[in-house]
Amino acid sequence: MQPIPAIGRYVFFSLSADAQGDAAVLRQSLQRLAALVDGKRVVAALGTELVQALGAQVPGLRPFPELTGPGVKAPSTSVALCLWLRGNDLGELLQPTRALEKALAPALKISRIVEAFRHGKGPTGHGLDLTGYEDGTENPEGEAAEAAAFASGLGDGMDGSSFLALQQWLHNFDAFDAMPPQEQDHCVGRRRSDNEELDDAPEWAHVKRTAQESFTPEAFVLRRSMPWALHSPSGDKGGLMFAAYGCSFDAFEAQLRRMLGQEDGIVDALFRFSTPVTGSYLWCPPMRNGQLDLRQLGVN
Repeated sequence: MQPIPAIGRYVFFSLSADAQGDAAVLRQSLQRLAALVDGKRVVAALGTELVQALGAQVPGLRPFPELTGPGVKAPSTSVALCLWLRGNDLGELLQPTRALEKALAPALKISRIVEAFRHGKGPTGHGLDLTGYEDGTENPEGEAAEAAAFASGLGDGMDGSSFLALQQWLHNFDAFDAMPPQEQDHCVGRRRSDNEELDDAPEWAHVKRTAQESFTPEAFVLRRSMPWALHSPSGDKGGLMFAAYGCSFDAFEAQLRRMLGQEDGIVDALFRFSTPVTGSYLWCPPMRNGQLDLRQLGVN
């Protein structure tokens, strides 16, 4: 399992007019892409829009559902392709981005880019969210992580693949800063100072809402989230690119529905200071001989 990199870049692609109704053009672009994706510095994730344009099927891949709860919602956004570039500085990601853009033309074009980064170091060694709380606590490790994150028993072209739930969360820092420190801890369910889980955390605390072992069946995913930031004319913005890798989307969706209060009407306190502005389900093909394995899509 690769750790969170110092710098990450999420490059989102949409289908161009040249690809509409021309699966051959798409296959040629994806053949070029396969040679550039190593699963370490570049991770590829395909959406239903792209898979359908190829006339292919990926069992288990479906559009992100637009879900609502009492006063909150999780939007659904369509993405044809997302490439997660990983490195140590932004300059290191510039040339790979250009190479990938050229390889995918004319079938796919860049629609947006989100710059992300590793922030700080928490008490147990994980990076921090921009609120200062440690992110990634209680991620499964070793064999448990592999079982949670990768598909198995589905055959060649599917085994070793992963289903990615990707959401961009926008933090309201003014709302968060206005909370007393104890209320901030209660929203998360952990003390910021030492990352210890609070025994008296309220039921709406994020830790209580998403305790992976509290679901039936247990809802474990492998999280590889990264903070993001952007300076705009209206001011600095930032939040978390939440990324959950699973052997299916079921575990993530169970957690999200509980966060939204669909089970019991109790909404996760994260919604008090953060809002998901995107939501996409994507499929990460397996790797084979150091390249992207696209046999499931009919691309050799």
